[in-house]
Amino acid sequence: MTPSRFLLWSTGVLAILFLMAPVLAVLPLSFSAGSFLFYPLPGLSLRWYADFWSSDFWLPALWNSLRVGSVAALLAGSLGTLAAFGLWRAPFPGKTLIMAILLAPMVVPAIIVAVALLLAFGPLGLTNSFTGLVLGHAALGAPFVVVTVLAALQQFDAVQLRAAASCGASPARAFWRVCLPQIMPGVAAGAVFAFATSLDEVAVALFIAGPAQRTLPRQMFSGLNDSISLTIMAAAMVLVLISGLLLLAVTLLKRER
Repeated sequence: MTPSRFLLWSTGVLAILFLMAPVLAVLPLSFSAGSFLFYPLPGLSLRWYADFWSSDFWLPALWNSLRVGSVAALLAGSLGTLAAFGLWRAPFPGKTLIMAILLAPMVVPAIIVAVALLLAFGPLGLTNSFTGLVLGHAALGAPFVVVTVLAALQQFDAVQLRAAASCGASPARAFWRVCLPQIMPGVAAGAVFAFATSLDEVAVALFIAGPAQRTLPRQMFSGLNDSISLTIMAAAMVLVLISGLLLLAVTLLKRER
């Protein structure tokens, strides 16, 4: 191995260890037989996982997160794909400005987005509702779909659309039958990122969701404020496992492209 390659690999490993260190330090506490956040562990136990899966608070919060994330990912995937195709296909004045607006939720702090959604949804009666929460999470996830679909469209030959049109296909049919199947890995990857964004989001849930729409991150936030229980560590482990599965799904989708 050359020195430059060794340096590259060493830097990558150190970066991964730096990012994983907090997770590796905290998650073993979910298997603690004690009741407090401290090392060394007094013993190993699955009591906190049993408490998580039998709780009337944690389990509904997990199902709410999965339900809201799935619908938000579907909505963000549909709208983000159409937006990306329009930006790629049709040149028009102000295209850069529209692109910046679409990608704004990726760079604007989540608390600002949450306050803006609260002010916008309040008069419409969308606060304290699944609809408002789904729309808010879809707005946060749509930029990821736009980015991945635009990247997939760069590999697509627009001549195929003209060929489909010459055979009598309408623009919508050409997109559905010719373009969409080829960019589907990018669409699916963007939807996975949108789902992950929804699964991890807490600021919008705090401002928009009501008691019946508690998501898992919001329940964890509330648990830290009320009384610290090691069930939070079990919930964190569940989120890490789901995130790992999502990362695996994105990796498989990239191989298909």
